Order: sequence, then C-alpha cells, then structure tokens
Amino acid sequence: MSGADLDDLAARLAERARPGEHLEVAVARGVSTSVKAYDGEVESFTSAESFGVGIRVLIERDGGLSQGFAHAGSFDPDVLEETLQDARDNAVFSEPDPFAGLAVPDGRIAVPQDLWRPELLATSTEAKIELALQLERATRSGHAAVKGVRSASYGDAASEVALASTAGVRASGRSTSCWLSVSCMAGNEAETHTGYGVAVGREPGALDVAEVAEEAITQAVRLIGARQVPSQRLALVLEPKLAATVLGIIGSMLCGDAVVKGRSPFADRLGQAIASPLLTLVDDPTDARSLGADAFDGEGLACRRNVLIDEGTLSGFLHNSYTARRAGTVSTASAVRSSRSLPGVGPQALAVAPGTTSYEQLLAGVDHGILVQSMAGLHSGVNTTSGDFSVGAEGLMIRNGALAEPVREVTIASTLPRLLLDLVGVGSEISWLPGGSGSAALVFGEVALSGS
Repeated sequence: MSGADLDDLAARLAERARPGEHLEVAVARGVSTSVKAYDGEVESFTSAESFGVGIRVLIERDGGLSQGFAHAGSFDPDVLEETLQDARDNAVFSEPDPFAGLAVPDGRIAVPQDLWRPELLATSTEAKIELALQLERATRSGHAAVKGVRSASYGDAASEVALASTAGVRASGRSTSCWLSVSCMAGNEAETHTGYGVAVGREPGALDVAEVAEEAITQAVRLIGARQVPSQRLALVLEPKLAATVLGIIGSMLCGDAVVKGRSPFADRLGQAIASPLLTLVDDPTDARSLGADAFDGEGLACRRNVLIDEGTLSGFLHNSYTARRAGTVSTASAVRSSRSLPGVGPQALAVAPGTTSYEQLLAGVDHGILVQSMAGLHSGVNTTSGDFSVGAEGLMIRNGALAEPVREVTIASTLPRLLLDLVGVGSEISWLPGGSGSAALVFGEVALSGS
C-alpha cells in the first residue's frame, strides 16, 4: 500500500460518517529495526512491520459531544468495519464534553518537509547489525579503563501516516529516523562509573560510531576517583543533551493540559518574565534537524514554529484543539498521537535558541561550579506542579574556568522557575536527542549542592 493508498483509506473511512456524526481517521504504517549487541554478539534483534487505524467518533448530545475511540492493527475491511462500530458504541456510552470536537483547518500552509531517506530502507539487515557490533567493539577497546559495555544499540523507524476527518482535514506525511546509543563502565578495582553516548540521524550513514563511543568513554573515564564534596552553593553547568532533557520537563509545564488543570507553575504567568533574557525556547516541528519534525500535527493541522519563551518572557503555551477550547484560544498545532491513541498535547521539536559562546568559552567563564553530566531520578525528582526538584548528580567540579576533580553522590536542589531566572550562559552548538528535543550547554548562576 502506497502513501496515496493510505490517504485514500483515511478519506474513505471518514466518508462513512452518519448524519450528525463527527468522524476522524488516523492511518499509519511503519517498519522498525532494533539491535542490541553484548560481548561481541547480537543479544537481541527485532524487525517489525506495523499497521494501525484509529477511528474517533463524536456525537452531539446534551449540549456537548460524546466521544468514542477504537483502534485496529490491520487494514482488513472486515476488521475496519468492526472498529468503526466499536468507536460508535464507545461514543454512546461516554459522557458529553462541551470542549470536545475535531480540529478545524485554520488556513495555515504546511512547510514542505524532506524527512524521508530511502537509504535507510536500502540498508541491509546485516549492515545494521554490524553498526551495533562496531559500536560495542569501539567502546570496549577505546580506553584501558573501560571494564565493559552494558548495552550497544542501533534502532530505526520508517513511518507513513494519513489523517482525514469530516471537519475537512486531509493530511499525510512520512519520515525515517535512526539512532545509535551505548552505555559503558569504566573504573578500577575500587570503583566503577557509567558513561552514555547517543547520536541520531535520518539514515545510517549519518551516524558516527566513533563519536558515540568516545562520548560514552569520556563520561565514564573522567569520573574515576570521584568523591563527595562539601555542601555548598555554586554555578551549575549542564552539557547539551542533559540540558535538552531538563528543558523537556519545562516544556511539559508549558503544555495546555497542564495549564488548564492548574498543574503548571507558569499557568498564570503569560506575558511575564519567567527566565533570563538569554533564554529563548521554541517548539519548531518545521526544523528538520529534529527527529520530531513533521509537516502536520496529530490532528492534521500544519505544524508551525511556536515561541514559548522569548528572551525570558513567557509568550505562549502549546495547545491541541481540545485544550485550546478549554483555554479560550486556538490550537498551536501541537497535537501528538499515534494511531493507537487519542490526540494529546506536547512539544515535538523543543529546542533552545543557541547563543554565540562556545562550550569551552562557557566553562572558562565559570570560577566556581559543577559540570553535571548525569542526574539520577530526574523525572521522579521534579514536582511538575511547583517546579521544585532535588536530584542526585555526578560530574566534575569547575575551578577558575577549568575542569577539576570528579564528583559523585551529591544532590542538586532548586526550583525550575528559579533555575530559569538564574541562567547566565547559553552555548552555541545544539545537540539533539532521539525524542526530538535539542539544546546547547547551559550555565546557571547558583544552585544548592548537598554533599558531605
């Protein structure tokens, strides 16, 4: 089945709507590969093809719309007929919601996206397996202090989607993505430390095995000899990929579902300064560098660049059509979903606007601080309603602009709102995570470190 066939299938199902029914269909097809190497051999290998159709039916009742949803993992006509009926039955038994409804085309023209690389599908299974094996070998042999490799993985996905609805939505797209990741252990008889490396691309030729191995080795080896340090207040430096993870948590606090439920510390701060003027935070699915890039969101609206924080000022939230109705505003085309689920809301390609200072220059400007390369319990250690956080950390002290002794078993505590206001440096080079977010290195003026 071609992309055009997916479009046709979605449109034909949407045309099955009965009088008074609102109907939306999301159709998806994809192939994926996952390889894990361990001790010079293939630990696991998965190659899968998937098919999915999600059907959403809304019916008018008691001053609102009752919504039903059903999903099928097949394109078989009989299965699809049954799925449509299940969605209708589910709508009958659901409570009416005055904010429910389908997304309505808003006239925005989609930015053309070139996200498909036939090279990924042309790459043999053997070549993909060899990438994982190469990564494991390169990491294991890259430094005498490396004691082992926990996991070395290659993964990829090629997906095609199409959406159609009775509200006039017609959208489709396709993309490929792949990634390499490795976790290694380094140390001596007395101690062991872990390092992690990852790289992303749209086809295997874009992935650099040596670069990923070196990143993991560097992180692990430089922690040898790490100890607790006394409790103190000091500057905090986050490496790009860890910074992207932290910004992802902040991005979730700027989503419409958290805002309308009063579960964001920024819910009533629109138009106010919530961060340093150095910070501009953007969710831009039209940026093809991100694996989260797309032409359309999960409801079929044209993706667009949404500025959330503009030079420190909170300038907007992310909304799908439902949260926009609840908030009395319009969708920012930020619906996220699979064919197996109803549309949620979230960032797709969240990234900080880079500064003009190199990573080396950022470090050189820190007199007394800590470079954190990993945080333990980052997601569970953050209260997303208040923004308070307390997480375990490891990294290296910074003294007079230079990296110094390694540190472990310390705790970093602050609040995310305070952290944003204390931002004093933004690097110039963006690193991207497999989930689509990206950041440069970030420097914060002061946090509390609890140690010995």
